[in-house]
Amino acid sequence: MERVCQFLKEAGVYYLATVEGDQPRVRPFGTAHIFEGKLYIQTGKSKPVSKQLAENPKAEISAFKDGVWVRIACELVEDDRVEAKKSMLDEYTNLRAMYDENDPNTQVLYLKNAVATFSSFTAAPEVVEF
Repeated sequence: MERVCQFLKEAGVYYLATVEGDQPRVRPFGTAHIFEGKLYIQTGKSKPVSKQLAENPKAEISAFKDGVWVRIACELVEDDRVEAKKSMLDEYTNLRAMYDENDPNTQVLYLKNAVATFSSFTAAPEVVEF
């Protein structure tokens, strides 16, 4: 899990895919943080991505860096605790201009049943589960 988190951070931007009805939705994200042994991401509850995940928590994340890419199939589970939100916002202080751990719009989600596959054109795929 630590390797996956570090890869996402080093990539800077990763892409989160959800579904809305029968339509895939993909958008860029930039938060990846380990808290209490789980890998978390952050968004706002007012955004369509939050509503999509509430209806169907299955998601995929993809990032590319230095000729290697990772695809992570997972479920995203909301953690509404102030401590989890604060930990994320303390790691990404730039988000404090838009979010606060006591703001009901702030949402953090952790990856559950995650299967991360690292791939490249020069090496066999490597799978990490957490």
